[in-house]
This record gives sequence, structure tokens and C-alpha cells, in this order.
Amino acid sequence: MAIKTFTTGEVLTAADTNTFLANSGLVYVKSQTIGSAVASVVVTDAFSATFDSYKIIVTGGASSVTTRVRITIGSATTAYYWGLVASRFDNGGSVAVGGSNVAFWDYAGCCDSAIIDVSAEIRNPFLTKKKFLTSQFIDSSVAAFTGAGPTNGILTDATSYTTCTITPASGTLTGGTITVYGYRKG
Repeated sequence: MAIKTFTTGEVLTAADTNTFLANSGLVYVKSQTIGSAVASVVVTDAFSATFDSYKIIVTGGASSVTTRVRITIGSATTAYYWGLVASRFDNGGSVAVGGSNVAFWDYAGCCDSAIIDVSAEIRNPFLTKKKFLTSQFIDSSVAAFTGAGPTNGILTDATSYTTCTITPASGTLTGGTITVYGYRKG
């Protein structure tokens, strides 16, 4: 869509307003509530041909244990590659972890008895191309790792998927909301 520049004194019509509001950057796709004491949450109808890239936010809720959050796409159970290089809060050092040809993207977020926190971008989940993840991992207590950094990953599977699954590395999740947004194409 072309960018329109309004001039002083020009009338802003309802059609212009509706067009420009409808073509904003992030567009709400859906919200899904997390149940009680669940080992994982499948987010149905999250991805479609409407968008190529998505933002997934998980807020509220709690976990039965302090741990990290994993994400999978559709039915893919292999071909995930990911890495995290993070700065440590406790000693100023750094830590690097990763996975090669594993069953999930790990360190996509964190959770404890007070919160579930995920802020992830996923590109190409519906397209028949490789899929990419960028997620911010910030935590102060997971396995004595107190730090923050971006987790980056790739899923080499070129299948089209409409769902994703949010899973704690251990324990269960209760409450909270998963919200999916699509990045407007143009």
C-alpha cells in the first residue's frame, strides 16, 4: 500500500481513516487462555496465509516450578536449531547454550510461581519455507543462570503449519494469556 501524506486543511475521510488503521503494523490475530496445571498449550489457528511473520506474547499466569519455556511449531518434532548467548546478572559473565536438530526451540521464555513470560517472533510458520525464531530470554533464577539474551533459532522443516505449542521445560502452567499478532505485509 502506498503511503499517503496529508496536507494542512485536507479533510481526513472515514475511508482514509479505516484504510490506514486497517494497515497498521501489528494486527491482533487471537488470544488464548492457558488452563489449570497443563503440561503444554497448543495455540490453534495461530498462523495463516494472511501474514508471514508473527509476534507471540505470553503474560500472566504461573508455573509449578521455575523453568524455561519451549516453543514448537505444528507437528514438527525434529530439525530445530537454536542458540542463546546471554549476559549474566549475578557475575557479569556470559553463558552460551544451544540445540542442534532437537525437538523444540528452548529458552524462548521463562516462568515461575509468579509469571509466564514469552515475547517471541516467528517468521514463515505458514509458508513452505524454513521457519525462524527470535525470542527474548530474561530470567533471574533458571538453573542458577541469572541473565538475559536473545534466543535465535531455525526450523529447517518446510511444511506449512497453523499451530504452535508453548511448553515449560518441567512442571505445569496455570493461567495467563497467549496473544498472537501478525505483522502486516504492506
